[in-house]
Amino acid sequence: MCGGSDIVLRIFGLRHPTIIASPRIVARAYSARPANICTVVGSGVARADPAQPITEVGSLTETRMPSRAPVDIWRAVRSLPDFWRLLQVRMASQFADGLFQAGLAGALLFNPDRAADPMAIARAFAVLFLPYSLLGPFAGALMDRWDRRLVLVGANAGRLIFIVAIGTILAMRAGDMPLLIGALFANGLARFVGSGLSASLPHVVPREQVVTMNSVAIASGAVAAFLGANFMLVPRLALGAGDDSASAVIFLTVIPVTIALLLSLRFAPRALGPDDTQRAVHGSAVYAVITGWLHGARAVVRYPSVAGTLSGLAAHRMAVGINSLLILLLVHHMTRPAAGGLGTALMFFAATGLGAFLANVLTPAAVRRWGRYATANGALAAAAAIQTAGAGLWLPIMVGCGFLLGVAGQMVKLCADSAMQIDVDDALRGHVFAVQDALFWVAFIVAITVAATLIPADGRAPAFVLFGSALYLAGLLIHGIVGRR
Repeated sequence: MCGGSDIVLRIFGLRHPTIIASPRIVARAYSARPANICTVVGSGVARADPAQPITEVGSLTETRMPSRAPVDIWRAVRSLPDFWRLLQVRMASQFADGLFQAGLAGALLFNPDRAADPMAIARAFAVLFLPYSLLGPFAGALMDRWDRRLVLVGANAGRLIFIVAIGTILAMRAGDMPLLIGALFANGLARFVGSGLSASLPHVVPREQVVTMNSVAIASGAVAAFLGANFMLVPRLALGAGDDSASAVIFLTVIPVTIALLLSLRFAPRALGPDDTQRAVHGSAVYAVITGWLHGARAVVRYPSVAGTLSGLAAHRMAVGINSLLILLLVHHMTRPAAGGLGTALMFFAATGLGAFLANVLTPAAVRRWGRYATANGALAAAAAIQTAGAGLWLPIMVGCGFLLGVAGQMVKLCADSAMQIDVDDALRGHVFAVQDALFWVAFIVAITVAATLIPADGRAPAFVLFGSALYLAGLLIHGIVGRR
């Protein structure tokens, strides 16, 4: 592995064991990319170093480097200047995401000015996320055609417009429909930014460091989103739980989004791709957009490692949808839902996010030891067992299960991310990430919508928790068969 990545692993307490690569994989790596083996020199430029011994991590190659002190983590990230810039954009953008989503949830679910049935909130999830999820792969076609730097700039500029509009709607105490429509577009652009950041990462780090640096990026983004969501409590405590407080939270989101926009401007043109390779979708932009779903789906089918991990990820997201609805219904029927209910819900989602953060630390070590296929299988099997523990619907246990499921689910997602970043041609990578993003939300919305029609209003439905465990087992079965090809 390149030296900078070696430092990153060690700062998380992970050692760099000797892993033997098969001759077939080594030969394929050399034939595919002659400059695969590299070290990071002082200038931050990756250079070939054939003298280093080769090892394999999952399905990528790396070299063993001497041990270096954990305090060099800062130098490791800064030695990859474009990665450092991309990391800053991700942190600013996801801080805004956390702040916006928490503010929106407080405005809709825990707002005395907008009392709403939790079942109506479940339907609101579909209004907010399903349309973009279905259109995502079409937008992905543009990410594989347009300069991704300009995509990040344009998407963040659009987010600013809709965030200001939503804040104004709340300040004027307008109805729910304008609020949901504005949030639909704002969330759509946020998902566009997220997919663009993921598709751009292989352009700013050497191939041998993709798994590790992807974990660093996602961990940093998760921390930023967590801080943003919790920062929402500051204006809420100062201004109360009504529309005025919700409006202040939404307007505050303008600051991190503006920062993300300005940081996106620092990249050189085409620095984030896409590449124009033989597999690129040629023809007019209209043709590329219209055929976005088709090309994205074909690309997923072409790579079994991608299709398998996305199947496991879909199972996880359906279980998350069921669990989220159960939590919201249970806390909504507490004695003081506007106070204690919000705190319990935030604790559950914070525990899940903390588990996801821990997964970003654990996954590189797991992939080095067992490979992506076995890591994803183990995570799905563990998730099936953990899910059953929440069948008693005791909130403290469900919060603990949320933490552990956050670990397992994020490990599956990281395996899917690295499969797409490493195995998929860059000209199609935006299509595939857009398909993943669509699947991510469609699975969630389908599960939460179907459950909303069957779960009692108080959320007392342990059978649905057990059904979530069955979903994990189904995902494990499909991944085990498809990902093995």
